[in-house]
Order: sequence, then C-alpha cells, then structure tokens
Amino acid sequence: MLTTREKIWNTLKKIGNLRPKISHSTLITTSIVVLILLLAFVLRILPMRWGMYLSEFDPYFQYRFTEYLTNTGIPTWFDAGNPSSWLNWRDTYRWYPLGVNVPGLAYPGLPMTASFLYQIVHLLGVNITLKDFCILFPAFFGTLACLVIYFLGKDIGGKTVGIFSMLFLALNPSFISRVSLGFFDDESIGIVAILLFALFFLRSLDKERPTKFAVGYMVAAGLTLGYITAGWGASLYPIAMTTLFVFVLILTRRYSSRLLFSYSITFGLGLFIAMHVPKLSPAFLFSSAILPVLGVFMLLLLSEILRTVQTPRWKITYIILFFAALIGAVALLSQVGLISSPVGKFISVLNPFERLGVPLIESVQEHRITAWGTFYYDYGVGIIFFLIGLAFAIWNLTERNLFITIYGLTGLYFASSMVRLTVLLAPAFCILWAYGLVSIVKPFLTLVRETPKISIGKKIGVERVGKEFSGIMVLLMFFLVVWTVALPFPRVFSHAYSPVTIASDSIGVRATFPLTDWLDALAWMRTATPSGATICSWWDYGYWITVEGNRTSLADNATFNTTHISLIGAVYMSNETQAIKILKEQLGRPDYILVFVTFKDDSANNYPEAQYGDEGKWRWMAKIAANFTFANGNDNVFGNYSLGKDNTAPAGQTPNLVDNKVGMSSTLYKLMYYAHDRVLLGYDAETAAETVGMQGYFQEAAFFPSTRPAYNIGIDPIVAIYKINYKD
Repeated sequence: MLTTREKIWNTLKKIGNLRPKISHSTLITTSIVVLILLLAFVLRILPMRWGMYLSEFDPYFQYRFTEYLTNTGIPTWFDAGNPSSWLNWRDTYRWYPLGVNVPGLAYPGLPMTASFLYQIVHLLGVNITLKDFCILFPAFFGTLACLVIYFLGKDIGGKTVGIFSMLFLALNPSFISRVSLGFFDDESIGIVAILLFALFFLRSLDKERPTKFAVGYMVAAGLTLGYITAGWGASLYPIAMTTLFVFVLILTRRYSSRLLFSYSITFGLGLFIAMHVPKLSPAFLFSSAILPVLGVFMLLLLSEILRTVQTPRWKITYIILFFAALIGAVALLSQVGLISSPVGKFISVLNPFERLGVPLIESVQEHRITAWGTFYYDYGVGIIFFLIGLAFAIWNLTERNLFITIYGLTGLYFASSMVRLTVLLAPAFCILWAYGLVSIVKPFLTLVRETPKISIGKKIGVERVGKEFSGIMVLLMFFLVVWTVALPFPRVFSHAYSPVTIASDSIGVRATFPLTDWLDALAWMRTATPSGATICSWWDYGYWITVEGNRTSLADNATFNTTHISLIGAVYMSNETQAIKILKEQLGRPDYILVFVTFKDDSANNYPEAQYGDEGKWRWMAKIAANFTFANGNDNVFGNYSLGKDNTAPAGQTPNLVDNKVGMSSTLYKLMYYAHDRVLLGYDAETAAETVGMQGYFQEAAFFPSTRPAYNIGIDPIVAIYKINYKD
C-alpha cells in the first residue's frame, strides 16, 4: 500500500508530465524573437529622453480626433442620429471661417483603434493620459509589425527568413521614423495591417490547409483589408498589388477554385467596409483604381467557366461575351460619369512628373522624389541581397514568392516616386533581403555540417570540398550583415539624439536640449488670448495652433483647399494695405497673425536662415498665390517675384526677401524684420516699426523668445505673434 509521501510524489509527477514539451529549437527561436521585439520597442521609445511629445504635425490632428471619440463614447461612433457622433462633427477650430466636415476628410481607423484600446487600458486601471497613450501607441504597433513580418517571412522562406526579416525591419531607419515615439499617424496601423492582410490572404490560398481553416483566413483577410481602407489613404496600394498578383496567377495558368473563392470573400468584405467609410463612400467602388478589382473578378469567373466547359466553340463564345460585357460596362460607367480618376498625391505617385506643376504638392518635403542615396542610407549592402532575393524568388516562383516579388518591385517604384512611401517598401525589402541572404548561406552551412562527394565524369573525381571554404563564405555573409546592421547603428539611433519636431522648433538643428519657443508660444495662445481668438499662419503650423494652442487656425496640414491657402499666401506676399483687405474681406477678420523666422546667429549678418521657418517658405507662398486676383479685380504682383526675378542675390546663392523689391514691401518681410529688430537688436517698438516701414496694421503681441536665446546652435529662432489692427 502506497504511503502518503509516495502518493504526493506520484501526483507531482503527473502534474509535471502535463507541462508543455518545448523543443530546444523552439526555445531558441522564441528567445530570439522576444529579444528582437524588445530591441524594436526600445529603439522606438528612445526620444522619450526629451519628454513625451507628439511628433511632426499630422499626429496632432489624429490625437484631436481620438480625443473627440473618447469623450463622446463608443456608443455614439456609428449613431448618425446623435448630434455628438463624429459622423456629424464639423470642426470650427480649423480652416476658419469655413470649418471642416471631419467625416468627409479624415480616416477613422487610427483614432478608433487608439480610443478603443485606451478605454480598455483605462478599465484595467492603468493610470495613463490619452495623450501619453497616443504618444506610445506607434512604438507598440511598430513592434507588432516586426512580429507579424516574422510569420510572413516564415511562410515564405522558413524560420530563418522570418527571424532575419523581423531583425531588418526592427532596425530599418525609414520604418523607425514612422513608428517611433509620438509619430501617431496612419502608418502606425497601416504597415501592420498590410502585413496581416498579406499573411491571411496567402494562407487562404494554401491548398494544403483544410477548407474550413482557409475560409477563416479569407474572412480575416477581408476584414483586414476593410480595416486598411478605413485607416489609411494608401489602402489603394495593397488593393492594386493583390489584384495584380491574382491577374498574374491567371496569366501563368495557376487558376484554382480556391483562388476564386478567396478573392471573392476577401474583396467582397473589404470593399463592403470601404464603401461605408464616410470619406470613401460608395463612389469609391467606381474609382479607376478599384475597377480593375471587378475586372479581375470577372476574369476569374471566366477561368472557372472555361475550366468546366469542354468544347472549343463554347470557350470562344464565353471569351467573346466576357470582353463584350467588360467593354460595355466600362463604356456605360464612363458615359454616366461614375468612373473617377485618382487625383492629387495619388496621381503624382503613379507619375512623379505630374507634381511639377502643383506647387502645393512640391512644397512638402516628404512629397519629393526619393534620392537613391536615401535607399543606400536605409539598406546599405542589403540592396545587393534584395536583388539576390528577387532572383531566387523568381527562379522558384511559388505563389508566395510571386507575391513578395510583386510587393518588392511595386514597393520600390512607389518608394522612388515619393520620400514618404519608403515606409511602404521597408517590409518587402526586409523579407527579400532575408530571403536572399538565407538562400546564399544555406548551401554553405550544409557543406560545413556534412562534406559531400562531388563526382565529375567517370575519371575525374573530387573526393572532398573543404569545410574551410564554406566557413569563409558564411563568415563573409556574417560580416556583410554586420557592416550593414551593426556598424551604422548611429543612424538607427539618430532620432533619439534630437527632440521631436515641436520641441526642436521644427528646424533641422540637433540641439542638446529641447527648444521651447514654439511650446512657449502655444502656451501663450492657450492662456493669454480670448477663447474665440483666430490666428493666421502659414498652413504648416495649423495643427499645432488648433491642438496645443486651443485656438482657431485658418489652414493646416490637411491642405485640401488650395484656394484658401493661396489667400493666406497672398496675405504674406502683399503689402500691408492689400494684406488687411484680404484678411478682412476674404478670411473672416482673424485676430492675430503669426510668423516663424530663424536668423543666423551672427551680428554682422541680418539675413534670416533660409533653410528654416517662413524664410524658407516664402517662395512657395508666392508660387501658390501666383494665380490669385484681388477682390477689386486688380492683377496680383507676384509674377516676377514668384519666379525669383528682380533680385540682386550673388550668383549661386538663394534669393532672400531683401534681394527683391517686392519682397521688401511684403507683409512677411516687415513682420520678420520687426521681430529681428525688437528681439535681436533690442530696438524699441517705434524705432523697429519705422526701420521696416510698418504702417500700424500689425501690432506686437508676443515674441518667443522674448530675449536673445542662448541655445548656441548657430541660429536664433523667433515665433512672432502680432495683433491685427483693422483700423475701423
């Protein structure tokens, strides 16, 4: 009979046998994945050393949207009958005096995701403010993207490809810059969603998976695609890329009933969600970018019919009917005007030369065509492995390899068209980089483990291939990866060595501490101006004024109304009398006007620093306002000015406002140089006004810094705010 001690021991042994059995390989893989995820997260929160701030400009609106959703509560989100619902939100703090219809302008995906998760975190008792949560949000989702790419890379080339893919993405500078602390924008959820969509869609096509699991992946892919359309304007990219992928599968005779089933469910669900996004509406289904989806669907139906029809006569009949129906549908939709073409930034991505005649697009730095040096900065020697990975993928053209090939090539094209879209290329590049690296190293690792015999002909034989040669090749690949990943680490950490945009005065100078001019100016707006005050500024600063200053702005980074922006440009480029006329008659009589200028820290040189502030923007103000006509019918005076003529700038130097006769009479010139004389030269108000020829329409309200700064960064930034005196 067993003793009590033996019974207890046997019970413990049985419990021990219930523990999950983990192989040594799985344990190592899991450990590596966790370490890379930890590395990815730490890299993305490094800017915390400067404080908790939202970065750049667009994240401020995304935060404002999230705050609105959180305050109104989840039950109101989809209740159009509730006046508090965001579906009825007209934001009067933006684009004064017009206001903004938010549902028709903004994607709700990111704000809804952040608000929903924040409310869960809040219910769990975590004490964190909404703003701090939004600041941390992109770092978490950037890390999540690294986990998702592991599974996608694993499906394409095995565990090793998955591990290297997530490592390369974790260290990619372009990706880090878009998902680091404070960069609360659409890319935070967009890249994760695209990777999830690719993972689910490709798994739904896997013929080795049972149908019930495949259907689950189809539904997941459709829901993810719908989520992308609700959260990011770049949703057209995965839609078009997947449509092209399926089209190529049909051309290469890889059609299957599973492909038709998966495509139908995925795009059916995705586009059903898209048509209910207010910004897109049902008209989205008839855009020229979406119609190819319907065309490929019809082609899939034709393929299914041809697969079942045996007689050549009926096959030819169905093909003729297909093309007749396709041509007829396109003609009918065109005739009734339902087909719409891509506009603005979308067409400029497809055709980079299209933007050359659109100053508003050209004026944005992240819309510029990408220099090839940018790719080398991001990937280094990885470019070689990317090309090798493409070659191996094409050589072994499975469905997954075909997809990643199309993803890589199209991503490279669009990333070349616009700097901002380098983040789209990053995941595909990292997977192909890993695939190329592993494909090269794998045979040599095999030779290191086992020395094969190679027989050439009947007489000549090579009995051994030395392990030394294989070991050298493996070491060479290792050093190439180290050269690209480890040695350039300073570039990976570069975002940690300067404050975020608002805490660095939006200038490209790496300071050793935050610059507080803009923070102080926005705090002054919030506390020292009337609650209904309206502030005129160039559109770059609109989100800051609305969110941090809690005051009404005339324009912001949405840049959806070119006419309104041209009016603001005309205010700054006109003389004071003309500027006041525009402000009073066409811009709703704002209360204040703001300029931001950075003068060189040199007492012998009174020119502004043209790289930063409004001195670097006046040419775009002039170009955008060049077609403006004053209300009284007189022609504008920007023709020669906007073309840089009538200036005396030395050869090879950029024309300055003081190099141009019209420039010296402009409102912008007078506002900038009045601030210079008051802050940097210490003139009294009357002397400063007389020096620059101020006529009394704009009166000093507050300048930041109020005294000469001691930043020792080579320039003196000034945020100058003036009260507008209409004299009536």
